[in-house]
Amino acid sequence: MSLHEPLHEADHPAHHHRLRNTRIARRARLFRARLNLYPRLRTAYKVAIGIIGFAVVIAGIILIPLPGPGWLVVFLGLAILGTEFPAAHRLNMWVQRKVRGAIAWFQARRARRRARKAAPTP
Repeated sequence: MSLHEPLHEADHPAHHHRLRNTRIARRARLFRARLNLYPRLRTAYKVAIGIIGFAVVIAGIILIPLPGPGWLVVFLGLAILGTEFPAAHRLNMWVQRKVRGAIAWFQARRARRRARKAAPTP
């Protein structure tokens, strides 16, 4: 696989997405296929996505100490970068796994506390 070939679903068996067969997803795949026919245009597109994604990440980092969705903007920037850069995609998937783990931990902790409160004391 060369650097200019898109990542396919078969290359990432752990990455399953429920929106894969929507009209938008099919149009996006068609756009990528057409874009891959022109290497210079593909490079320009990749640079543009890199600049936009990096700008969104920087804006999110600036927003973190302010009231508002700073971390959400950072993750949105990573998602934008992840469409073209595998390392950003892997980082985004790692963060998602950690967030899901933290949510599961908090839910289990809440369930344990409720069980202790509901249990009769001797």
